[in-house]
Amino acid sequence: MTTYAALLRGINVGGNRKLPMADLRALLDTLGHTGVRTHLQSGQAVFTTDRGDEESLAGELARAIEDRFGFPVDVLVRDHAYLAEVVRACPFPAAELAARQLHVTYFSAPVTPDRYAHLDQVALLPEEFRLGDRCLYLYAPDGLGRSKLAEALGRPRAAKDLVATSRNWNTVVKLAELTAPEA
Repeated sequence: MTTYAALLRGINVGGNRKLPMADLRALLDTLGHTGVRTHLQSGQAVFTTDRGDEESLAGELARAIEDRFGFPVDVLVRDHAYLAEVVRACPFPAAELAARQLHVTYFSAPVTPDRYAHLDQVALLPEEFRLGDRCLYLYAPDGLGRSKLAEALGRPRAAKDLVATSRNWNTVVKLAELTAPEA
């Protein structure tokens, strides 16, 4: 049995695409998963299963959400080993930063630096980003809402042909904790 985190993109934001977490938990239960729980209202669920892989589990959940709630949702599914490695590999001093300053964007596939070659990183300082394994770490000292770099990174050219969803550092760490094997 493996414990996974499901990351849903763009739900419960600004009153749009409402998906109550109790309904998400019930849906995951009906799909045959165990140990189902959610974290916050912004589209994180944790579940345990012995079938499938990340991609097939994400596809199954995305289809079930659209069938049940009537709108499409991009879904990524990641296991504990991956989530813990994202925390461990953070290139920024996470312990010294406020959670609102550090974000991780998870991608559906590996991303190469050439995807962001068009960005003038010097002009965007003090904001910075670094690529990781199917993720991007973003340091935005004034927070994501004021970040010019986050805006540039989110443009269609930068995320073309990918599912991408971002979480603040507190959520990144919490998901690694919630998916950890029980001692």
